[in-house]
Amino acid sequence: MNEEQEKADATLPARDSQDERRPDERRPDERRPDERRPGLRAVGPLASRLAAPVVARHGGGILARLKADWPAVIGADIAAATWPQALGRDGVLKLRVAAATALELQHRAPLLIERINVYLGRPAISRLVFVQGPLPLAPPARRGSLRQLGDAEAEAIERQIAAIGDSELKAALARLGKSVASSAARRR
Repeated sequence: MNEEQEKADATLPARDSQDERRPDERRPDERRPDERRPGLRAVGPLASRLAAPVVARHGGGILARLKADWPAVIGADIAAATWPQALGRDGVLKLRVAAATALELQHRAPLLIERINVYLGRPAISRLVFVQGPLPLAPPARRGSLRQLGDAEAEAIERQIAAIGDSELKAALARLGKSVASSAARRR
């Protein structure tokens, strides 16, 4: 029987690779790299391949990490006056800064670069560029509750606006007077 098998094998052409098999001879789990697969596929790998060049152009994951932990990286006092805006390929970090603190931060730039690089674990930032302007995530103005005015203060405000004839103007001035009087009392 061995001779018969050898003769049968000799008549068949030799196969060097799996791609030379006929499609019906392939195992079900074998596919060519260019062959489309029917059914649902995960979107994650495809989206990451599409987004990778865009993310790399705008600082990659480094900028996202910095923005997420900015107060912890740089310190709460400096973070209140700055915001990382963009990261260039050559390690230049653009910081949006409040105009009042720009000069001070420029003098402290080496310290800031060191803090950022220590956080990242490698020397990713080589230089800082300060762009003066409003911060994108400026903290909202805190409005404390107004304290109740005493009778004497309320009467004094009413006396001062009594001569005004326009009712809308009179109401607006009354609100302004109460606000100023209560905030002045808070400062004392």
